[in-house]
Amino acid sequence: MGTLKTEPARNRPDLLAPPVAAALGEWPADAPVDVDEVLVAPIDAELADTAAFCAAYDVGLDVSANCVVVAGKREGVVRYAACIILATTRADVNGVARRALDVRKASFAPMAEAVELTGMEYGGITPIGLPAAWPILVDSRVIATPHVIIGSGVRHSKIALPGPALGALPNARVVEELARPA
Repeated sequence: MGTLKTEPARNRPDLLAPPVAAALGEWPADAPVDVDEVLVAPIDAELADTAAFCAAYDVGLDVSANCVVVAGKREGVVRYAACIILATTRADVNGVARRALDVRKASFAPMAEAVELTGMEYGGITPIGLPAAWPILVDSRVIATPHVIIGSGVRHSKIALPGPALGALPNARVVEELARPA
């Protein structure tokens, strides 16, 4: 995982957004990945954006996964979902994600809305600890990656974990072709 200095995430709540720490505290004992395999590493918050982070910490874009929040309306109700994709790809928001949300049009959720609803910082939103009602759409390339780096809910750290763990999160659904090569 490049030059990151990792340790078990549940031992470092100071490096996690509160909803992420809470989700790790409730990690199921029967999960396919033990909670101690979810690692966290401090980083410079100014380097949290994917390209800058990967360059500074010698992490490949092919093992860095982004969590993008998408939204769409159906019958006047806004529906949200998180799309987990590798940094080498782009989410198919108005195709695959839109159909998964069952809405006519989907788009990236406004930053302020995503931050408020998740309790996480922009640029650090992660699938661990998202609102329970949100579907988590995980591109199949992500779970095929032995280990990936994701956000931690804050900009001053990153989480490293086995890619397959993301497909086992509550409300997660592995989706073929959720993303396309960038």
